[in-house]
Amino acid sequence: NDLLKSEGSVKLHSKLTEIDPKSAARIHSNDSQRVTRALEVFHLSGETLSKLQGKKNQNKLDLNIKKIVLMPDRAVLHQRIEQRFIKMIKDGFLNEVENLRKNKKLNLDLASMRSVGYRQAWNYFQGNYSKQEMIEKAIIATRQLCKRQCTWLRDEDKALTLKKIEIEKAVKFLQERST
Repeated sequence: NDLLKSEGSVKLHSKLTEIDPKSAARIHSNDSQRVTRALEVFHLSGETLSKLQGKKNQNKLDLNIKKIVLMPDRAVLHQRIEQRFIKMIKDGFLNEVENLRKNKKLNLDLASMRSVGYRQAWNYFQGNYSKQEMIEKAIIATRQLCKRQCTWLRDEDKALTLKKIEIEKAVKFLQERST
């Protein structure tokens, strides 16, 4: 993070191009989080990210993988998201964030503190939102994340997508031979 601030994402991307041209070609120079991560991997492991990712295809197990995606109705998801966030608050989420804010090494520039819920709670404690605004913004951000995840899951190759738990359909799918 300090290197990113002092050098900027374009300069870091140039360093990545020298170290790992394959990863640099895949990662946009403005994607500072992925550029930084690729450089961290190299500095921590001594191997480039592209080399490590290439290794993941070696020694593959001969498995027949079946994917079942449970995709409830959007209204049901929205209701569950709201209920879960309210429960998180009742279970001490705001106390957790308040305690995290006491750690001087943590701030909103860190990816972990920008994650859904934490970012909104942090802003609440900074006086940027009322409690109700924080709750609404966190729920909206969670819904947006959920929408992106649903889109990703919908595009999952060779997966059986179910709107509800349909045991018979799932069992039949699992018993079929893969093609």
